[in-house]
Amino acid sequence: MTIRNLDKKLLRELGSMKMQVLAIAMVMAAGVATFVMSFGVINSLEETRRVYYDEYRFADIFVGVKRAPETLARQFEAIPGVDRVMTRVIVGATLDVPGLAEPATAMLVSIPEGQQPDLNALHLRSGRLVEPYRENEVIIADSFADANNLREGDTLSAIISGHQRTLEVVGVALSPEFVYMIPPGALMPDNARFGVMWMGRDALEAAHDMDGAFNDAVIKIARGAQEDEIIRIIDTLTKPYGGLGAYGREHHVSDMFVRNELDQLRAMTYVVPVIFLAIAGLLLHMVLSRLVNLERGQIGVLKALGFTGFEIGLYYAKLALIIAAIGLVIGVAMGLWFGSWMAALYIEFFRFPSLQFVMSTEVFALATLISLGGALVGAIKTVRAVMKLPPAEAMRSEPPPKFKPVLIERLGLTRLLSPAGRMIFRQLERRAKRSIATSVGIAASLGVLIGAAFTIDSLDYILDVQFNQAEREDIGLTLVEAGDRQAFLDLANMPGVMQAEPYRSVPVKLKFGHRTERIAILGMQANGDMHRTLDTELTPVPLPKDGIVISENLARNLQVTVGDLLTFEALEGRRPIRNVYVSAVVQQYLGTGAYMDLSALNALMQEGPSVSGAWLKVDEAALPEFYRAVRKTPSIAGLSIRKAAMDSFKNLLAENIVQMTIANVGFAALIAFGVVYNSARISLSERARELASMRVLGFSRREISAILLGELSILIFAAIPIGYLMGYGLAAAIVVSLDTELFRIPLIIDPETYGMGGLVILVAGAISALAVRRRLDRLDLIGVLKSRE
Repeated sequence: MTIRNLDKKLLRELGSMKMQVLAIAMVMAAGVATFVMSFGVINSLEETRRVYYDEYRFADIFVGVKRAPETLARQFEAIPGVDRVMTRVIVGATLDVPGLAEPATAMLVSIPEGQQPDLNALHLRSGRLVEPYRENEVIIADSFADANNLREGDTLSAIISGHQRTLEVVGVALSPEFVYMIPPGALMPDNARFGVMWMGRDALEAAHDMDGAFNDAVIKIARGAQEDEIIRIIDTLTKPYGGLGAYGREHHVSDMFVRNELDQLRAMTYVVPVIFLAIAGLLLHMVLSRLVNLERGQIGVLKALGFTGFEIGLYYAKLALIIAAIGLVIGVAMGLWFGSWMAALYIEFFRFPSLQFVMSTEVFALATLISLGGALVGAIKTVRAVMKLPPAEAMRSEPPPKFKPVLIERLGLTRLLSPAGRMIFRQLERRAKRSIATSVGIAASLGVLIGAAFTIDSLDYILDVQFNQAEREDIGLTLVEAGDRQAFLDLANMPGVMQAEPYRSVPVKLKFGHRTERIAILGMQANGDMHRTLDTELTPVPLPKDGIVISENLARNLQVTVGDLLTFEALEGRRPIRNVYVSAVVQQYLGTGAYMDLSALNALMQEGPSVSGAWLKVDEAALPEFYRAVRKTPSIAGLSIRKAAMDSFKNLLAENIVQMTIANVGFAALIAFGVVYNSARISLSERARELASMRVLGFSRREISAILLGELSILIFAAIPIGYLMGYGLAAAIVVSLDTELFRIPLIIDPETYGMGGLVILVAGAISALAVRRRLDRLDLIGVLKSRE
């Protein structure tokens, strides 16, 4: 019966402080929502990836060769641990796509006619498989189809191995091999200008003169098999046939990008929600402490009437848990909505057959445990104090703090302040712990704002450095096979070309001790102006004649520094093995890189002047003629356009991060309002009698508002510089957590971001001040003055 009466009191208490309850619950909801959204997206992506790979038989090992007989596949199958082998032919093609001004390129992959491939099966979105004896039929990747509005029955003009062909689209499909589809050597998708197509094996063999041979193989291994040993044996077997080095899923480009995104999501999941929930716990502690101080007399009476300390402590614990439960319900609903929104973004970014956001029971249970547990942690000190409070002491008012001259009075500065100003500073110093806690809470909300918003500044910086400072060419052309100096001159003399620089790209294994990294070394002109390596000051780093320049993350992976000697093992040509020292380490935000002087790389490869392609400056007026020439040049395997890469970066990678940032900024602004509003309401509740007495003594509403809101203003302005420091620290932590092999962001915070964060806090303060001022205007002077001291 006694517990039921306390429950009725609990309901009345919740009703009387409903706005504070809602503010705290919304702060907690922000933390729960980010937690549910992040973990839900991670689980959804991982489960979708696992099911897709399993159902469509995604290969474990990938093998490239120049040309090998089919009999080599039988030797692969005989390797212990190999479960299944599928050989195929892969050929590059140049396309003329209706409605597209620039030439497009494609990767043609062979599949058996009339049936699904044994490995890397296709998910047909529409249409059918290619049929036997129909040599011009192709299935196209859905991203390429969507970007160019292509459907079954459409035709494309293509140059395959130097021959003009007309291809007929018979299907649109997805493949686990190309969840994230990018042109060879690129880091950003270009769905309009690059696509994957699947063609019948017989037709592609005939087109590329590969009868009875293959240039690519994919392998499935048995569970528990030693992948590294299998790869070693495969490399030995393929060496006579121009093997390009076998590799596992960990080096597969598409899967690397998926894993990179999952790693970044995991890193963010453990940062932002924890901060949100910690602030909510701080607010709960502040509100409950204030409530206990106001209700000391009621607590004493309840204990005198027979209520135990445990029962009264349980009452305040229930209050905290109810607030947390409200936040949990709202947060889960928000998390589900934002999670579904994020899944819709990812289905455009990663090409899965479907991606449904699903919140597992484990995520819900963990969110419940964290939110309710955090509430109890915030309330535990108050609950323990209530349980220990003797009835006689509780029935007396809380002893006033020791009154003594505050700092501003000891400094003799009181003459500079009005009576109201002196009251403000006295209150702040005499309640120093509460003032500090309030200011730290406000600063934390500002820190979250800065930490959430800075990524937009960093992405703008990356965009400028990558595409305006480092890569300054208009167009990059890649040859089907490395050519001599005449091949470069042919590219340089194409219509409209104003400037050209050659480059050489060589796939290699770089080794240092027991560590190995597979990468393409880029050989560039030492005095090149279009493609440059830059240091942290954006100053070009010269390429030495006898050393290698590597990116910072590659140096970290290999654990090398300037002056260390690397083993260079080429995976093409004569496959030389040489030693080369690290001459410099440079910053690189997208991908990993290794760079050498072009002539030095040619010498290491034991070849004459050789190029893989060229970077070009092209007269814009001559672009149509230039593109026509590219379409007619069978030696060109690929084309990259800097402006298209910039647009892809903005539209895909940056857009996803920016939208996530906007969501986090919204949550942070909600927290800022919750902290400021609760601080103002707590102060009003504590000083209601004092302010009412001042009104009776003749102070105006404006004067008492100035006292209360003056305290809040000082706390806000004191919190802003602290919040800036917290925001910088949080941004630095996020930079470290987001540093992956494929993507990293610099710590760049523009002054506008600091200004925006401060403005949000000030607006939250202004809105809170208006709400408190309304309550001051409705202050019941008689009721407050009748309250028992």
